Formats: sequence, C-alpha cells, structure tokens
Amino acid sequence: ILSLSFFGYGVGLVSDDIRLTSHSGTLELLKKLGIPVSPETETVTGIAGCLEYYADIGRRRAGLPYEIDGVVFKVNDLRQQEELGFVSRAPRWAVAYKFPPQEEITRILDIEVQVGRTGALTPVARLEPVLVGGVTVTNATLHNEDEVKRKDVRIGDTVVVRRAGDVIPEVVRVIREKRPRGSHPFHMPEECPVCGSAVERQEEEAVVRCTGGLYCPAQAIQTILHFASRRAMDIDGLGEKLVEQLYSKGHVKNVADLYTLNEGQISALERMAEKSARNLIQALEGSKKPRLERFIYSLGIREVGEATAKSLARHFGSLEAIRKATVEDLEEVEDIGPVVAGHVRNFFSEAHNNNVIDQLLDTGVEPQERNIAEKSSLRGKTFVLTGTLESMTRDKAKDLVESLGGRVSGSVSKKTDYVVAGEEAGSKLTKARELGVEVVDEKEFLKLVKSVK
Repeated sequence: ILSLSFFGYGVGLVSDDIRLTSHSGTLELLKKLGIPVSPETETVTGIAGCLEYYADIGRRRAGLPYEIDGVVFKVNDLRQQEELGFVSRAPRWAVAYKFPPQEEITRILDIEVQVGRTGALTPVARLEPVLVGGVTVTNATLHNEDEVKRKDVRIGDTVVVRRAGDVIPEVVRVIREKRPRGSHPFHMPEECPVCGSAVERQEEEAVVRCTGGLYCPAQAIQTILHFASRRAMDIDGLGEKLVEQLYSKGHVKNVADLYTLNEGQISALERMAEKSARNLIQALEGSKKPRLERFIYSLGIREVGEATAKSLARHFGSLEAIRKATVEDLEEVEDIGPVVAGHVRNFFSEAHNNNVIDQLLDTGVEPQERNIAEKSSLRGKTFVLTGTLESMTRDKAKDLVESLGGRVSGSVSKKTDYVVAGEEAGSKLTKARELGVEVVDEKEFLKLVKSVK
C-alpha cells in the first residue's frame, strides 16, 4: 500500500478573528493546528541570505527523504504580497530558484520524428532506460533540426541526459570517444512521417512543419483533442482513445464533424455503450454555446493561449470581427504583438480554416459575443469577489464583469474599485474596509451591472 504524506504551505478562507500578517506566521499557525510543515523552511534577509540558504539546502539535498528540484523564495509580509499581486498565473512575490539538473549516461537506440498539433516535427531519441532524478527515462527530446546538428547526435551514440527543469528529459551532449564506427549524421525527413505530405521550414523558424494541415492524422487528432479540452469547448467524455477510434472509422475528420455524430456511430465503438454514447451526444449539445474566448482558444491558433484569446474576445466582442481583423487591427489589442497578430491573421486567411468554422456554425455552435460598450462605466474598473454568491458562481460573476469591460483581481489593494462581498466573506472584506475600498453586496452588484447594461 502506497503511503502518501504532504507539507502544508498556505491557507484558504480564514476566520475574521485570526489575523495573519506574514507567510512565516501562517506556517506557525499550521504547525499549531497539527498540519505538517517542511522543517527546511527558513526566514532570511536580503539577497545574501537567500543565496546562503540556497547553497546550504543544495549541500543537504541528497540526504533529504524526498526529491526536490530547487528553492522557492517568497516575500514574507502578506500585505506586500497583495500589493505586488500576480502576472497571469504566477505571483510577483515569489520566485523559483532551481538546482542544476542531475545528469546520467545512456545510449541512443533510435531517433524518431513526432508530429505535433501544429504540424511541428520533433526528433525524439529512444534511449536505453536510465534512472535520472528518481525517474526512469526512455525518451528524450532533441528539440529541432538545428539542435541535432549542433550536438551531432546519432543513432548508437553514448550520451549524457538530464531532465530539463527536473521535468523534461533531454540530451545534453554526446560522448564522442564512445561513438560506434560507421554511424551516420541524422537528417530530418523530407516528408511527414505520418501523412506523407511535404515538410517546410520558415527562414525565421527552427521548426520543420508538415504542410498536411487538417489532412494529417497526427494534427487532426491533436486538434480535436485540444478543441474538446476542458479549458476550450469542455466536451466531457471525448478522450484520446475515443477520438482515435472516431478518426480511424472515418466518422470525424475535423472538429466540425463532432457535431454530426449520432448515438449509433458512437455506441458501436470499442468500450462504448448506449448510455455513454448518449452522454457524449449530450455533452456535445451542451458545448454549443461557448464563451467567445473559449471558442477562439479551441481553434488552436499558434501562440494564442487562454489569456490572448480572452484579450481578443474583449477587444473585438464577436467572432466575425476577429475573422475580419487586419494585422494592424490585431496589434491594437492589449498584449498582442506583430508575431501573434500575424499568426491570427494567417489562420483566418486560410480557406480550409474558415470552411471548418462555417461548418461549426452550421451545426449550431454559437460563440457568445462579448458586447462591451465603449462608454461602459465599468470599463477599466477592478473588482474583487469574496464570499459565496447566491445567484451565480464566481466564474459567472467574473464573466459578467469582464463582459462590461472590467477586470477581476484575486487580491484587494488601493487600486481596487469594488469588493463584492457574498456570504461568509473573509479577510478580503476586512482589507477593503481598512483601505476604504467601496464594498457592495450581491444585490448592489447586480443593480450596478444592470444599470450599465
């Protein structure tokens, strides 16, 4: 039986009668409550203190009863943490400082080329199994054609491998003196190893790409999986094995074909029955009215992640406006530069992409427009949501604010315009009152939103 253990390092909702002012104080509270906390935690001062701690823990790393890959330095003062805030998904008040990755020696048995969702061809080394940082490694990325040439990696070579960031296995260097006689330099294929289409490489890119687009099974399957993923169209039950079956049977060739499936086609597949088929059809039907940013993200446009998709949705408000936008229009969007603008414009300039989108719309898919009034009084306003709302989830409240041009933050500061306090609101409400930030309850929030609409 596997025995699991953990270290506590943070708290969620805290009672108003508990005042926490520092991260170290939070850890002390956890200890008093009987929650295990890492005994290696220390409070230090300044850069010199951080570096000294990093060096000390590095010396003791091998003797610890668990694997670590580095140190996380955090600002101790919780008020300063709130003022510093976050960027995207990472806090400004914390930074990870990694240890040099552990390296081991093994041999390359073969070099294969994988084709990704965007058509990128990636050479991958198949290795004699080797234990690296507590994990058995059998494959290692060779990144791209230039890296293979620079390191002169060949089949049969003895190589040094490591896990980049203690996560992704990669070949560091070749031990040339152990190279077998008669070995040959590796060359990227001139045709896609999956569909046989020609490959091409842009002058400014290191990546070789398949030109097969949606005709390439490797790209089509990955495109469908991305389209159906939780943060995209969120089609529950559409996993990799099922997509592969649907594709191989010819039922689905692109994402639009998903919405033409029937229960009979699905229930006839391996490990599927009438109930699971019915559930999938219901999930497909339930996904037909996605938020605009989810739909844009689901299309798999190069370098358009969730944040960029949301920026596009906020700025243009509708799918058609985005489809018609010029590069110049796109560069006016917050956080979008010329490279991403070019990718977006190129995507919507491709006839086959527009054909698929039109097919999706014809099947009843309706991306929900973001109609943000230019004169909205909430445009640019910052909201913080705390406590439980009765009439909607926090996600829905967040969408509502963003649809009117506002933004939702996770922490209260002097720059916060409104704190929406639901039932059992905690420390954020206390902080808002201390800073003199306007606090509204759920009814006042809905009234405020309604007045803008």
